[in-house]
Formats: sequence, C-alpha cells, structure tokens
Amino acid sequence: MTEAAAARWEDLRANFRWNIPEFFNIGVDVCDRWAEAEPNRRALTVVAEDGSRRDVDFAELRDLSNRIANLLVEAGVTRGDRVGVLLPQALETAASHVAVYKMGAIAVPLFVLFGPDALTWRIADAGVRVLVTDAGGAAKLASLPAELRADLAVFSVDGADPATGARDFVAGVAAASPEFTPVATRADDPALIIYTSGTTGSPKGALHAHRVLLGHLPGVEMSHDFFPHGDDVIWTPADWAWIGGLLDVLLPALLHGVPVIARRFEKFTGEAAYELMSRFAVTNVFLPPTALKMMRATPHDPARHPLALRTVASGGETLGAELLDWGRRVLGVAINEFYGQTEANMIVSSSAAIMTPRPGLMGRAVPGHDVVVLRADGTLAEAGEIGDIAVRKGDPVMFLGYWNNPVATAAKFRGEWLVTGDQGIEEGEGWLRFVGRDDDVITSAGYRIGPGPIEDCLIRHPAVRAAAVIGKPDARRTEVVAAYVVLRDGVRADANLEADLRDHVRTRLAAHEFPRVIRFVDELPTTTTGKIIRRALRDRAIAEDAGD
Repeated sequence: MTEAAAARWEDLRANFRWNIPEFFNIGVDVCDRWAEAEPNRRALTVVAEDGSRRDVDFAELRDLSNRIANLLVEAGVTRGDRVGVLLPQALETAASHVAVYKMGAIAVPLFVLFGPDALTWRIADAGVRVLVTDAGGAAKLASLPAELRADLAVFSVDGADPATGARDFVAGVAAASPEFTPVATRADDPALIIYTSGTTGSPKGALHAHRVLLGHLPGVEMSHDFFPHGDDVIWTPADWAWIGGLLDVLLPALLHGVPVIARRFEKFTGEAAYELMSRFAVTNVFLPPTALKMMRATPHDPARHPLALRTVASGGETLGAELLDWGRRVLGVAINEFYGQTEANMIVSSSAAIMTPRPGLMGRAVPGHDVVVLRADGTLAEAGEIGDIAVRKGDPVMFLGYWNNPVATAAKFRGEWLVTGDQGIEEGEGWLRFVGRDDDVITSAGYRIGPGPIEDCLIRHPAVRAAAVIGKPDARRTEVVAAYVVLRDGVRADANLEADLRDHVRTRLAAHEFPRVIRFVDELPTTTTGKIIRRALRDRAIAEDAGD
C-alpha cells in the first residue's frame, strides 16, 4: 500500500460521520428522486432469456411502481402490511420493491427456488398479505394450507390462472393510476424482512428499517473502489431475494443512478458470465466465490469477450491467493472481499484503491462500522487471538430485530455488541481474518444453508427415522450438503432411495439445499442430552474423503 493510500484509509476512518435524516424512504430515493431530476436516465437493462434487451429509465420505473402501489392499495394493503415478492431478476421485481417501500409497507423477498415448505414457513411467519409472483410461483402455492391461502392475495405477472387462484398482475397494473404520493416514512420505520437460512431451528425474519440502505452505502462504495465512477454499469448473478443481490447491488446502484443489468441465469456458467459482462460493458460486478471458481475453470478469450471491468467484489467466504491472482490476470482487477450477514451486512471490506489485498484476510472494518473480536466474557480479544466477530449496537445497517421473535433477538446481543456467530482474528492494523462458524451453517455455492429445515424435511420422509445434516468440504462449492440418515426398520438402503430423498428435499425446500451426499448409518452421534454432535460427522466426512 502506498503512503498516500494508507493516509486515505486513516483519513476515512477518522473523519467518517453518519448523516441519517429523520425521514427517509428507500423507494423515493432510489427512484422518484432520479425520475424528478433526470427522468430519462437509465435505471435498468433487462436481458431476456433469448438475449434481447430492454432499457428502463427512472421515469418508467416511477410510473410502474406507482401503478403497482395503487394496485396493492386496491388489494387492501396498508402501511406496515407485508408484501411478498417471489420473482427472479426482472423489471417487475425492482418496481414491486420500490412500490412497497413508497407505500410504507414491508417487503418480503422470496427466492424463486424455494419449494412449498420453505415458502409456507416464511409466508405464514411474516403474515404476508399479498404476493407478487409468476406462474411457477403461483403453482407452488397450491399446496399451501387452506387457511393460509384464504388470507393471501396472489398476483401473477403471467396473467390470471383459475387453477391457482392467481390474479392478473399486468392487467391490474395497466388499469391503475401512475400517480401515487409516497408515505413519509422515518429512517427507523420498517421496510423489509429478509429471512436467515435457519442455522438454528427455523429461519428467522431479520426486520430492517429504511435506513439499512444508507447503512450499506459505505461498504458497497468501498468494495467497488469508491463507486460510482463515470459510466459505471453493475451486475450480479446473485438473486435479488437475498441481501447480497438486493442491498449490495440493486438498491445502492439505483440510489446512485448507476444502471443495473437484470439477468440471472437459470444455470450459471463462466462462458455466459463472460459474454454478458462483455456485451453490456459491465464495469462493476458482485460475484460470489463459487461463481468466481466456475469462471476460473472456464478459459476466457479476451478477443471474443473483451471486458470493461473496473471492480469485482466478492463476499461469503475468504478467497485464497490463487483466486486473487487469477482475478488480476484474467479479469484485470484486484478482487475486493467483503463480509457481513443478514442482520448486519457489509461491515468489513477490502478496497484495492486504498489497500493492498492480503490473501486469507477479509479486509478491515468499513468506515462507520465498529467491528471487533470479542472473548466469551465480552472483553476485547488481543491481536492474534481467536474470538467472536461483533459489531457495536446503533449501527444504521443493523436489523431492528427478528420478526415476532424477541427471545432470538436478545440472544443475538452481548452487551453493546451484536455477535455475528462467526469466529475471527484481528491480525493488526485493523485487518480481520475469518476463522470459522460457531454454529452449523453450511456455505455452499455462495448460499448460507442451515441444517435444521433440511433435517426436518428428511425426517418427514416415510423411510427416515432420524437425520443430521452437515457441510462436507468441496473444492468447487466450498461445502456441499451432506446428510447422515437413519432408516426405519425394514427399509432397505439403495440408490433409488438416495435419489428419492434428494428429490424429497429439492422439491420441498430449494434446489440449492438438497443433500448431494447421503450416507446411511445405524445411529447418529449425540450428546447425553440428545443433541447431535455435528463435529463428529464433519470429521467422519473428512475421513471418508481421505479413504477414497
């Protein structure tokens, strides 16, 4: 790091001050503000499956979001009501989010690969009143309990469907007025619920205020070397239902007036990513580690797909020296790593503009965020000492609490600190090393997956008596979901049953959560109180690999 860069870093930390206004509305600032000042400014470029593109300016985004807001009002949505958005990256997804925020309602983003069980839990827990989806999403809702369906209005962007009870979203929007007066929300008013991965029991809904977007900005800007610059264009393969796609890319980019490429592949490939970034002259991209590994495995032809990248940001796990070197050679940039979680995101980052990346370290605390390593007794750990990564209360990026779960909310804090549940080391000069998780979360292909819902799903299979799920180390995906299954008496273990169990989870939860590895065992290792000893299973998985 040059002396000038080092001085800039120290300057940022010393002089940063939050400026959170009393009144702030995400929908107004990411859309209406630009529509008033520069109505023809490009907001989105939507890329269809056939490769065709559609550019959307801020004036169109404002009018569409206003129509959606009026449609939702007609459907009975009022301030504070929850509205689910079950769509892939698309114009309707962005516009629905903007509409919900402008209404003072609460958005509940839902992943399109969720199965009926995963959707049922989240819709019921959040008390979702209206859901915006497509034909595929509406079909999944057919298996929802009757009492849940009775209280849920479903609008499909693919039109009305008597079989699923979905109403015609497009016709309803077309008939609605393009005029809508946004609600004057305070910065601390609730704006969205993003569900965790269910690392301990059922997934928990992290309730965030409108200020969460402002809280994200320093980390987003730092991870993209102080974005925006000139003619920046940004894209991510991460779904907008997750905090990484929504609050690390879509909403910050719109707030800064940076065009967002809307294109999520049904099946991500390195070749498709190179082609898309080249064709649309993408300058900024958030690529999860698994996407980077898949791209590294795909030869890049710069003559065929010349790149215009200025920054690449990545988060979810620490990258190694080999991947960082590959990024400099092939992508032409230093990959900036960042760290956070659903409850408090983008709190640590690196930035090639002001620091030389250090392999194995995830970065430094972003200006404005007080991030430390704590001992179990709540005191600060010394440099080089392993402890709990924590962030101080009062941070604008921090969640308001878990939806309807004060006990879990209280357990998340240790005095004045929110404890992330991850272990780390402060290596000196503010650099942080990620060591591991103190829970059982699985990191696979960029997704954080909790074992609880998968175990519950497996146990509901008629052949299964007990099940335990862990993350098994995997060179490509970081970890894969591995299930250790105890069968009921008289059930024979074979390849057909393995396939059936995989499908059982894939169709009921989500495609990224099904167990790629299944081992049939006579019993599970447990403590004297009956808790599964997952460490023993992880050790067994490693031993199995060593014996192959």
